[in-house]
Amino acid sequence: MSENNIDPGEAGTTYQNAGRIFKSFFEEIGNVIVGQNRVVEQIIISILCEGHALVESNPGLGKTLMISTIAKAMNLKFSRIQCTPDLMPSDITGTNMIEEKDNKKEFRFEPGPVFANIVLADEINRASPKTQSALLEAMQEKQVTVGNDTFLLERPFFILATQNPIEMEGTYPLPEAQLDRFLLKILVDYPSFEEEMEIINRYTKSEVPKITRGLDKSTLLDLQNLTRQVPISEELKQRVLSIVSMTRKDKEHIEYGASPRASIGMILAAKARALIQGRNFVGKEDIDYMAYPVLRHRLILTFEAERSGMTPDEAIEEILKKIK
Repeated sequence: MSENNIDPGEAGTTYQNAGRIFKSFFEEIGNVIVGQNRVVEQIIISILCEGHALVESNPGLGKTLMISTIAKAMNLKFSRIQCTPDLMPSDITGTNMIEEKDNKKEFRFEPGPVFANIVLADEINRASPKTQSALLEAMQEKQVTVGNDTFLLERPFFILATQNPIEMEGTYPLPEAQLDRFLLKILVDYPSFEEEMEIINRYTKSEVPKITRGLDKSTLLDLQNLTRQVPISEELKQRVLSIVSMTRKDKEHIEYGASPRASIGMILAAKARALIQGRNFVGKEDIDYMAYPVLRHRLILTFEAERSGMTPDEAIEEILKKIK
C-alpha cells in the first residue's frame, strides 16, 4: 500500500481510532503484566512492522508471561521453543512421518512449533548454528523447507528470541548476519520497588490475573498495513540516513556500522510508534527513541571503545547529539 491510500479527510480519524485501540489494548495487558511498558510497546512495534525482536534480560523477569499474554490478547496461536545444544532443525520446523494407509506407506508432514503466529525462541544462543539457520529462514522468508517441500507460515508471524547475558558458557553467539535480521533488540530491566510489590500482591493470591481478547487477527493485519501508510517527511528520512551513515563514519568508537536494513527498520519502527500513539505523522522524537533498539545490536564497537567501558547505547547517544 502507498502512503496515499487513506483519504486526507479521514486520516486524522483513522489514526485516532488506532490510538484508542492500542490504549485499551495496553490497559488490558496491564491487568497481567506489571510495568515494563516500554518493553511491551517495543514488542508491539516489532509485530506492527512485521519484524522480529531479540530480548536480552536476566532470568525471571517475565519474558514468557509477557509474550504469551500479548498472544492471548491478540487471539493468536502461541508456541514456545526452549533452545538447547541438542535441538535439531526438525524439532523446530517439523518432520515427515511415515503413515500406513490402505496397506500403503506414505509420508505425512507433522508441523513443528514454528507453525504458530507468535513464537518464543527461549535462549536462542544455546541452539546450534544449524538450528539457528533453520529459524533464520522462517524469520526472513516466512516459510520453512523440509526435504523437497516448502511450507508457507501463516500471517501474522513473529519470533521473539531471548538470550541471557549472564551465562555465556556453552553458547553459540548469533553471527552479525543473523542479528541484523532482528528489527529490534529490547533490553528488559528489573522492576522498581513499587512494581515488584504489585507483582507480589497479584501473584501470591489464589486467583491469577487473566486477560480477555483485546484485538483480533484481521484487525492486527489491517494495523500492519496501516503502519506503512503513516506519512513521514523528507527531512526526517534524511535524519535517519544521517544517523545510520554516522555509524559507519565514527571510526573512533564503531568498527562496523549499520546496514541499509537499519535505515528501513528505523523508519518503519518510528511509523509504528506514531500509530500506537494515535498520530498521523512521524516526529523527531519517534526517530530518536527508536534509534536505540534498532541500532544497538547492529554496531560493533572498536576495541578501545569496549576497553573504556562504552556501550552501544552510549555510542548511539553520542551520534544523536551530533545530528541536529
